[in-house]
Amino acid sequence: MKPAIVAPGYSAFLTDVKSRIQTARLAAGRAVNRELVLLYWDIGRGILEKQSVQDWGESVVERLSADLRTEFPDMRGFSPGNLWRMRQFFEVHSDPEFLAQLAREMKTGDRQTNREAILAQLARELLAQVPWWHHVELLAKVKAPTARLFYLRATAQFGWSRAVLLNQIKAQAFERAKSEKKTHNFAVALPEHFAEQADEMLKSRYNLEFLGLARPMRERELEDKLIGRLQHFILELGYGFCFVGRQYRLALGRKEYFVDLLFYHRFLKTLVAFDLKATAFEPEFAGKMDFYLNLLNEKERAPDDRPSIGIILCAEKDDVEVEFALKSKTNPIGVAEYQLQSKLPAEFRGKLPTAKQLADVARAVLPSRSTSASAAKPPKTPG
Repeated sequence: MKPAIVAPGYSAFLTDVKSRIQTARLAAGRAVNRELVLLYWDIGRGILEKQSVQDWGESVVERLSADLRTEFPDMRGFSPGNLWRMRQFFEVHSDPEFLAQLAREMKTGDRQTNREAILAQLARELLAQVPWWHHVELLAKVKAPTARLFYLRATAQFGWSRAVLLNQIKAQAFERAKSEKKTHNFAVALPEHFAEQADEMLKSRYNLEFLGLARPMRERELEDKLIGRLQHFILELGYGFCFVGRQYRLALGRKEYFVDLLFYHRFLKTLVAFDLKATAFEPEFAGKMDFYLNLLNEKERAPDDRPSIGIILCAEKDDVEVEFALKSKTNPIGVAEYQLQSKLPAEFRGKLPTAKQLADVARAVLPSRSTSASAAKPPKTPG
């Protein structure tokens, strides 16, 4: 059989068509999700209003579920449990505390007319960007309005999958983002908008407990372990990271240099180089990373890529020392710690209250602007 003759330019045309198809499929999926979430919002609002104003009982939800499933037998999502979730979904996101938090973040003035209606519309625009089953997880696992808004914004901005969202909740990403100081020079090395995005991408501490290690190790051993559990490491890094290579070779004249781990961030459109350190941060680490970034920008960066970013991942750091080490660096560099095991001994894990539980108790005892939104009747079965 003779090989097919490929017309000039066919490969490029095929690539463009495949890219267009993928883009169209994603756009269609987002459109379907938006309409589904807004439908569930309206159903939840209707149930809540009828129960509040017309004193409908709980049995109405069971009846509504049966009637909807009879009328639309090919549609899923109308189980009694999911209808209760729709009610809860509307209730917690129309709560004054949630709307007030949204107003503070968006710096909306109190003098605006019909302010709550405007905020409710803004909330719906944000909520519609997040898939329904992400909302189900957030309703079940995140009660504080400020924390829920944090995860909603991150999911909408970075396109977190459900698995990534659950991993970030489990790793207490909100609590860590609020309490732990990030150390980097992004504000002076990058344009303002890109610096903000890079700051959100970086964590102050990375949880590497999934490696199952309880002892210090050499840098190459740590690298081997991370490569062996690469999927877990990418989940900890956050959505958008694509692995490029380990010990990535950079040549300059007759000499060779190697980046421990190199990633590409799809949404930031930048190369991200990781330098692994088994010791505490030392100022010379910043100079080495700055040099690597110069090489990456010169030899590997694509014409439409943003400036490459470096992350020095070390056993511990002193924030003041890091600040002085990065002062003279023109490339964007972040310094973060990694954690290999829980700070609690194994025999105490699960027996002492968590930081979140202590914070909940404090909020219950002391006056606070951040209170948990009221919850609807918990669903019995998944929809």
